[in-house]
Amino acid sequence: MPELAPAATSYPIPQDEEAFKFEKIRTRIHQDSEAASLYTAREIESLIRTRQKEGKNVVLGLATGSTPTRVYDFLVQFHKEEGLSFKNVITFNLDEYYPMQPDSIHSYVRFMKEHLFDHIDIPQKNIHIPDGTQEKEDVRDYCQKYEAKIRKAGGLDIQILGIGRTGHIGFNEPGSSLGSITRMVRLDRVTRLDAASDFFGLENVPAKALTMGVGTILSARRIIMMAWGEGKSDIIQKAVEGKIRESVPATFLQNHPNCEVITDRPAASALTRVATPWLVSECDWDDNLIKRAAIWLSHTLDKAILKLTNEDYNEYGMGNLIAEIGSAEHINLKVFNDLQRTITGWPGGKPNADDTNRPERSEPFPKRSLIFSPHPDDDVISMGGTLLRLVDQGHEVHVAYQTSGNIAVFDDEVIRFLDFATDIQKGNKKLQDQFQGVRTFLSQKQPGEVDSAEIQNFKAVIRKGEALSACRYCGVPEAQAHFMNLPFYQTGTVKKKPHSAKDVTQTYELLQAIQPHQIFAAGDLSDPHGTHRVCLQIIFQALDRLKNEGAEWLNECFVWLYRGAWQEWDIADMEMSVPIGPMDMERKKNAIFKHQSQKDSAMFPGHDQREFWQRAEQRNRETARRYDALGLAEYEAMEGFVRYHLKA
Repeated sequence: MPELAPAATSYPIPQDEEAFKFEKIRTRIHQDSEAASLYTAREIESLIRTRQKEGKNVVLGLATGSTPTRVYDFLVQFHKEEGLSFKNVITFNLDEYYPMQPDSIHSYVRFMKEHLFDHIDIPQKNIHIPDGTQEKEDVRDYCQKYEAKIRKAGGLDIQILGIGRTGHIGFNEPGSSLGSITRMVRLDRVTRLDAASDFFGLENVPAKALTMGVGTILSARRIIMMAWGEGKSDIIQKAVEGKIRESVPATFLQNHPNCEVITDRPAASALTRVATPWLVSECDWDDNLIKRAAIWLSHTLDKAILKLTNEDYNEYGMGNLIAEIGSAEHINLKVFNDLQRTITGWPGGKPNADDTNRPERSEPFPKRSLIFSPHPDDDVISMGGTLLRLVDQGHEVHVAYQTSGNIAVFDDEVIRFLDFATDIQKGNKKLQDQFQGVRTFLSQKQPGEVDSAEIQNFKAVIRKGEALSACRYCGVPEAQAHFMNLPFYQTGTVKKKPHSAKDVTQTYELLQAIQPHQIFAAGDLSDPHGTHRVCLQIIFQALDRLKNEGAEWLNECFVWLYRGAWQEWDIADMEMSVPIGPMDMERKKNAIFKHQSQKDSAMFPGHDQREFWQRAEQRNRETARRYDALGLAEYEAMEGFVRYHLKA
């Protein structure tokens, strides 16, 4: 996939030995999770083939969750395309929810079958996964036997790990001891909250689990812990650079002689050599790194940028920058001006104005602006203030809702709307029968069970109506609201299909039909289930196709990436910042309120339990506060954007 935000990821990461001095576990940073997963899969493959030549078995400790899925995909690919056999492989999985039936859609037995075991030639007798059906009084004995089986197999050669937000490895929550072994544990509330969307509600998440212990994990001869995405950056920093403590079980890995952390660039973004490379070694300074360093120093010292001195830079490892540039005053003024130029109240460009130092062009005016919204409310949550500004300033604004968002509608909402419909059409026997069928299905529905196609459609219609209501409120004509219902999303479950040529073609055709001067797309990749990431990949592939075909209109099109409910761009990366006044902030919130099915309680809130309007308001105000702290103008709130540059 193309770079999501070149300005955010182009700065150099020191790789000399000195750069690792803050890291207590060797960390290998890859460009993206795809490359990192391939690297890990190749290491596993190499060991399997080596042991096959020696006539020996390989014992693998395996993890579940979204992190290792691409590793398993690659292993399946090696089996099918490169003849890799798993007949000499013995596996032990880390954990399982308790209680849990093996055929449940939430079972790790089912997960491992679907992602790996059903597609390779591993003998069934070589597969070991903790049994969530054990009677409570038998669990202790069962766990001791699980440990004995690992020892009998010769011990773990490689243990694959992910890491939870609490720093848990396996289900070893904060408080787990260094010597703990396979056992039953009570799950931390944060862990259960993170799993709540998979189980369609916190109340459905098991409170307990069976897990290998920290001591069991540390007994492996080799440990690989993987992490992807910005959401894991803080806990990776604590695990790799922090003190060893029971409150962050992953820090125990610092004791292991052969442990490696494998990350993509976003997950490594809080490590010292990435976030503040000037603290570990001398830097090769470019404009982006200079801006990043000055902003960091301003925040660290609680000083406006224009007040920073030569001594401030020297004291914090940036003496070579002063020597190279000449003075703090020169650096400060350059960075201040760069930041000032990102701020504009004209996100579509200010007509009849000098646009030399503005983020958007003055011409043409008005512009056709196309806002891609992965879910039916991301447009107003993420950039509602900017959307309102574009409409108010006379631009032709289109909104493309990429998915139906139907799985995020509570069952009660369907009943409520059908109650209304049947009251309006009393005596409509067909509607009443249909309603009764829906009621019967929902009354018998199990947590996580897929809705019928009929109910999925009802839920999609509910979200479509809310989106149209928000468009009307914002002044976007209904004819300029495009409901794409991309095929990859249409599974009725949290797990989606891989996107296909159909998704890309549909996006390509919409772009060709509108031929926008501006495209706004979600660069917020921390949504819980990856829909934003897939939607962005689809847009990029459609744009690449248009570029390769020589679409002339694309040469005059700017692509802006926004972020939303889950995170915000770093100010050093923002290339356009749109101020939002108090009145427009209220209008933005009112537009969000139009999405009533997501109000008060959302189906998929992620780790943040606040309502989406609260997150958006706090994030926008915090961005304005940070600009103010740097010494720039004080605004009520701000929305930030990064420009994506199409491939040449």
